[in-house]
Formats: sequence, structure tokens, C-alpha cells
Amino acid sequence: MATTSLPDTTPAPQSASPSAPPPALTPDQLDALRARLGPDRVRRGVRLAKYTSFRIGGPADAFYRASTADELARAVQAARDLAVPYFVLGLGANILVGDRGYRGLVIRNAARHVRFVPSADGASCAVRAESGAIMQDLVLDSVERGWSGLEHYIGIPSTVGGAIWQNLHFLSPAPERERTMFIAEVFEAADILSEEGERRTVDADYVQFGYDDTVFHHRRDIVLAATFRLAKGDPDRLHRILHENLSWRGARHPWLQIHPSAGSIFKKIEGIGAGRLVDQAGLKGFRHGGAQISPIHANIVVNRGCATAKDVRELIAIAQRAVEEKFGHRLEPEIGFIGEF
Repeated sequence: MATTSLPDTTPAPQSASPSAPPPALTPDQLDALRARLGPDRVRRGVRLAKYTSFRIGGPADAFYRASTADELARAVQAARDLAVPYFVLGLGANILVGDRGYRGLVIRNAARHVRFVPSADGASCAVRAESGAIMQDLVLDSVERGWSGLEHYIGIPSTVGGAIWQNLHFLSPAPERERTMFIAEVFEAADILSEEGERRTVDADYVQFGYDDTVFHHRRDIVLAATFRLAKGDPDRLHRILHENLSWRGARHPWLQIHPSAGSIFKKIEGIGAGRLVDQAGLKGFRHGGAQISPIHANIVVNRGCATAKDVRELIAIAQRAVEEKFGHRLEPEIGFIGEF
């Protein structure tokens, strides 16, 4: 199961070739950004590897940390007004950042304010969270307060913005696990900065939740905050689901702390499984440079400690060729390729 935190409604990845690299941020653009966002808030040359779950990525021309939803909106609007390419970075999962970094402004979304508003009868609770809030923290806080609806997503690296962007999902509780649970089921509303520069509150009809898809894949809207509607839950059941889901994921996915990754690399192939095809092509555990197809999960590429973005991209291409030659299926990456390679 892959998630995105990051792409928290981002522009399309840059796809520069060595002969025509994207233009670097000009001194005038940098000065203008600093005038809009604060001279000490916009930093040059910050390496992005430490901000991604892959632990891979070169420097950004400019880097800004937004600590509130208002700051996030202001930074995005400044980049748009100044014609500066920008990328909104959450937890950095589900992306691969190029070794040469990002030509433009990277906006680190650290807007994490959360507010719980119980209903008058105590049967439900509206939870409003800014889009940089970390889902793991929000899940645990909700469970500790006895509110049910987010416990299914424990252990999945994502921000709230990434969860909305991707329609975060996981299997329903054990032992049945008979269906997929989607974040859309508890979603109530989102505050956005629209592609047109308007701040609005939108509902599920606007978001158009699908499988690994929402309107934010197709419009350059930015999720600033989201509201979820949770129900009163039994504390023992909620904690049981937390432990069971963490155990299930831990047995089937490499630990990010030991083997950094971006989650699942290839899109789901209904009824077959992309990881199964990679495994049957004999590539489970296969290494290329510092990158390896995980011995635990063949749809996950891990960084063995020295992987470059080039290693990962070449390993992805190796898997695609092998599967297509053996089975006739073309594997499509589901991760985002960000920056200059």
C-alpha cells in the first residue's frame, strides 16, 4: 500500500534532459520570494534527501517551511505570482527526487494544527487538521480520545494533505479484511487554495474520490486543511485494530527506518498484482547499485544506504522490461518523479 504525503497537490514533475535542463531560479526571483515570504525564511541549496522517505534527492534552489495553512497558501500564491516552479512537500513518501535536485521553490508543509469539536450529543466529532498534520499522530490522538474512523491508517507514512490527495486506504479490520477502507468514508470537507487563486471550502463531490485518485491529481489546487467526521468508538476495539494493522504491515513491508523506500513503486494490476509479477520474473531481492527490490515485498524498491535516484530509476526500468518480456504486462510507476535527474 503506497501513500503520498507528498505529493500534496503538486505540479507535474520536471522532466529535464541533460541537454535542456530547467532554468534555475534567478536572483531577481529569489529576492522577490524573500520579500514576500521573509528574508530569513527562504533558504538556498537545502538538500532534499533528509525530507523524503527514500532518503534520496539533491538540493532545492529555494526552500521554505510553512508552519500554518495561511503560510502555505501565501507561499504557493507567491510562487504562482512570480512564475516560480514550486513543489509542496509533505512527508516525502511516494516520490523520488532527482539527484540534481529541484529547480524552483520547495515548500515544506509543516502546517499541523489540529482541533477536535465533539457534537452536542457526544456521538460524533469533527476533527479539523491542517494539511501538514502527520496522519500517524492524528490517528493516535483520535484513538486516545475514543473517536473511531482513522484507526485503520496507522503506520502509513502520510500527511493529511497526502491522505486526501491519494484517497488513503487500507484493508478493513481483521479477521475478515473483506474490503478496502478509504479516507473518503470519514471525509467531510477541505479548505483549499484553488488553481485560480481562490480560497474555498469544498465537499466530497468536488474532491471526486477514486482509487488512488482525486480531483487534486488533475487540478493544481492545494489542500490547506481537512475536516473528518469520526464516531464514538470502543477503546479496546480501537487499540486492537491499531496493533493488528501495525503487525500486518510490519510482516509484509520493509521498515522505513532500516530500508528507506517510497512505498509501492508500480500501480496495481487488478487480479494479478504488480509485485507478484516482479517476483515471478525472478527479481525479488535483485540489487542495482545502492537500490534493491525488497526481499520482503517485490513491489517496493529500497535504499540500501547509498542509492542514488539514477540507481532507482534504472532498477525500475529493469523490472519493467523483465515483466513485459515475460508476461506482456507494462508496469506503470505510481510514485512521482520530482526535480532534475
